[in-house]
Parts: sequence; C-alpha cells; structure tokens
Amino acid sequence: MREWKVGIIGYGWAAGAHIAALNQIPGVSVVAVHSSRSLDPEVLSRQHGGPIRYYGRLETMLAEPDIDAVSICSRPSLHVAQAIAAAEHGKHIIVEKPVGLSLSDCRALRDAVSKAGVRTCVCFECRFSSQFLATKAVIDQGLLGALHYGEVDYYHGINPRYRQFGWVTTKPEGGSSLLCAGCHAMDALLLCLGDDVDEVFSYSTHSAGSDYAPYEYPTTAVTVLKFRSGRVGKVTSCIDCSQPYYFHVHLVGSEGALLDDKFHSNKLAGLKGDAWSRLSMKLMDSGDVADHPYKTQFRRSSSDQAGPRDAAHELTQALYTHEVIFAADRSAGWAGR
Repeated sequence: MREWKVGIIGYGWAAGAHIAALNQIPGVSVVAVHSSRSLDPEVLSRQHGGPIRYYGRLETMLAEPDIDAVSICSRPSLHVAQAIAAAEHGKHIIVEKPVGLSLSDCRALRDAVSKAGVRTCVCFECRFSSQFLATKAVIDQGLLGALHYGEVDYYHGINPRYRQFGWVTTKPEGGSSLLCAGCHAMDALLLCLGDDVDEVFSYSTHSAGSDYAPYEYPTTAVTVLKFRSGRVGKVTSCIDCSQPYYFHVHLVGSEGALLDDKFHSNKLAGLKGDAWSRLSMKLMDSGDVADHPYKTQFRRSSSDQAGPRDAAHELTQALYTHEVIFAADRSAGWAGR
C-alpha cells in the first residue's frame, strides 16, 4: 500500500485521538498540524513520535504537495469551509461530526467533494465499533427476523467538567443536542433500520440544573421516526443527565430482539425463552474520544481498496443522517441555521 501522509486541522481534544489512530495504521503518518494557536513543532514531534510540521495558515499547509489527506478536528462552524478548501487542493478528507450546521452547507461540501473526486470519511465511528459490527452481523444473519422497531438513545452529561463545554453550549457551534452529540445515536439507528425515513417528529426540553444553564439550545431531544418500510424508531439525545455514559440499543424483530449486548432469537434452538443470551462485544460506554474506534474506520478509508465509490457512499450516508437530524430539529421548533 502506498504511504498516506496526513495533515491535522485544529489541535484540540479530538486531534490527539485522530493522530494516535492514524499513526497506528501501516503506511499512514501524520506529518503536519494547522492550528490557530501557535505550536512548537519540536514539542508536537516529541509528543506524537515522529516529525510534525506546524502551519499557522491553512492555505500554506494545503498547498504542500506531500500531504495526501487532512483530518479536520476544528470547531463545527469551520468544518465545511475547511473541507471545501481541502477538496479544492485535491486532498482526501477526514472530518469530525457534525459535518456542517445546516443542510445547505452540507450540500455545498457534497458538491465540492464530487467535483474534486476526493475521498471523504465522516467520523460516525460508532458504525465501526465492536458493538455495532456485532449488532449488524446479528441483523444481517437474520437472527432477529424482520425488524419493525428500534430505539437508540444517547445519554451523556456534557457539563462544565467536559473539555469542550465552553463552545459546545453555543448555538453557532453546538447547533442542537441531536446534532452535536446524539447524532451518533441517530446514525446507529439508521444503520440498523435503514435509510428510508418517511417522517420524523421531535420534542425537546431543557434541564433545570445549574450546570446546563449556559446551553443556548434544548439539552434533551426525543425523536420518533416512521420509515417507508413500515418500521418505526426512536432516538433520544440527552446531554443534561446526571448518570454514567449510556448508549442504549433495543431492536425488536419478528424472530427475536437485541438489548445492548444481549439478545434472544427464535432461530436458535435450545435458547431459554425467559432469559437473554449475551454477546461478547465491547459496548460503546464512554464519551472519551480516546476510546472511540477511529483506527478501524480510518484504516478502511486510507486503504487502496477503498475507492472513490466507497468514499462517496460513506459521505452520502453521513449527510443523510444530518438531513434527518435537521428535519427533527425543525419538528421540535429548533431549526438549524
């Protein structure tokens, strides 16, 4: 496999996890960082185990011919403009979620990527987690029969002790509870139930807790989805809870059900009908980016076997998830810009 050299855009919490994951992939190395903060390249190189150049101007980094791809870890309001600039320079793109804060911005990126013919990887990395690789295998093997209901819920108290609290609480950066955090739950539900959403209906509310007073948008949202296939689903995004992180999954089909890491199936002889069987999977049980399965996703995106069609499909999936989220926020009376 040819070597893939990557430049990082934005040097915050997510960037450290991206650099670590990329540098673990054979044939891939992070060689540059752009940040609005002045950084010492010697310190960067020492921290991340290899020579890393620092660029104060994004255009200068994008003009470097030896950089094949960029990983965008900046604030959400910057994602689309930076990704479009990268595409215009012929760089492949990894971009953190949310891709953009409006449907028009997301479509502008889609058009720029299509014109440039570059690969684009959107960080809906839950699809590549042990939990959802196993869950999707159970579905695809038919152990649950025909699914007719599913719920995926995101519970994560994003309070002042959270590293990004200072900006994620703002409407211009956070957007909404569903967009900035619960998007992982929405994407996971669509992975399991399909991409044929017909209608969405959503309610949202605020916590009365003082920790969550700075939020400029409702901190809990509940969305019900109706699919053209007849399936129905539900997604909760609750970022104002006082509890441990919890990524809840419950899928119900004609031949069985799955609840987090447990399942029952009429397709398997000998299972007790009054007890769950357990799957040996690693649950999504942390909001810490260091625990996210970036390496699995990035390895696929950087592989020579992942051609333009695969990359286009991944971007299409991600933007469809965003489109459903924007519709849910409009339903709740909290539309994106």
